[in-house]
Amino acid sequence: MRAVLTRVKSASVTIGGTVVGQIGKGFLILLGVGPEDNEEKCRYLAEKALSLRIFEDENGKMNRSLEDVGGQVLVVSQFTLYGNCRKGRRPSFTDAAPPDLGNALYEYFLKCCGDLGYPPAHGQFGADMLVASENDGPVTLILDTDQLLDTPRRG
Repeated sequence: MRAVLTRVKSASVTIGGTVVGQIGKGFLILLGVGPEDNEEKCRYLAEKALSLRIFEDENGKMNRSLEDVGGQVLVVSQFTLYGNCRKGRRPSFTDAAPPDLGNALYEYFLKCCGDLGYPPAHGQFGADMLVASENDGPVTLILDTDQLLDTPRRG
């Protein structure tokens, strides 16, 4: 699984002209699922992401967690995180999970966030969405379970 996590002052996702999810201070998480992903990796990624200490303390050091700042979470599915741009000019998305697995693990990630005390605002799997964010810092991190769990990388 891959996640692009951005520390935000606010973020929202709109589908068909209607805002379906929005947050104030917290994390915007763009989530991609690969074909080898499973619930164990999903839970691990949720725990890792939501426990990061990337908010500034009184000394300007990134030392405060989402819990410390009373932050919120917005999760948006993003299969294009598995886009392969090695050949040609048009990305290939064959490294992304098939839609049934992608949707199941996206929903499970949302559940994990809720179980960890952060019921997330979210988009809709497979929908054409507009995502807006006011990046704070900016602080943006890439989390990849292949690297975090020290497993061999594909491709």
